[in-house]
Amino acid sequence: MRVGEPEALRKAVAQLSRLAGVGPSLARRIVFHLLRRTPEENQALLDSLRHVLQAVETCSVCGALSEKSGCPVCSDPDRETDVICVVEETRDVLAIERSGRYHGQYHVLGGALAPLEGRGPEDLRIAALLARLESGAFKEVIVATDPDMEGDATALYLAKLLKPLGVRATRIARGVPVGGTLEFVVQSTLGMALDGRIDLVAVRRGWLGTYEINGTRAAWARQVAIGPIGPIRQFTRTPV
Repeated sequence: MRVGEPEALRKAVAQLSRLAGVGPSLARRIVFHLLRRTPEENQALLDSLRHVLQAVETCSVCGALSEKSGCPVCSDPDRETDVICVVEETRDVLAIERSGRYHGQYHVLGGALAPLEGRGPEDLRIAALLARLESGAFKEVIVATDPDMEGDATALYLAKLLKPLGVRATRIARGVPVGGTLEFVVQSTLGMALDGRIDLVAVRRGWLGTYEINGTRAAWARQVAIGPIGPIRQFTRTPV
């Protein structure tokens, strides 16, 4: 008779497999590792997970994850109040803070534009960013989205929205590899990228095509931005 996996183990593997970056094989290894640990060690892990889920929330102002007792950035009176850095996720805030080269405010978008995945401007905290800028308190917006296609597309989209507001919009420059993520950039390198930021430039439209994704037709306009670092190609979506 063939012996299969215990039902409890199978369910645990299925739940872990739903986590980002965790496939069935890795999930199974994690479960077997947990089963080899002592009950005290596993209980400590469960307690820490329960605590973080209860104690951490999204800041209503900047969108970063923080303790419910208050956002350490938004509540810090010593930080600069006329410059704001726009990032994709809270982990990017932590990466920039480790560089020690930035002391302004933050705004977490909650991701980047990803047309092929059906994630558009309405799915990000862009409206909340514009609402913060309406106060006129910020003189510069540093766009620090990841240097990949989605991050560049988001940066250019923001540049178009920011231009009428009369606020300076800049993009982190040298030192960050194309296709990388801020989370894994060396601290000193990220600091250089912040110091060497460049002004975002206007966009000119080119080729236009129509595609269907998840049953929704959309037109995708290829855009090319010409800046100090050369052409950057990406796509934007408009309803058809």
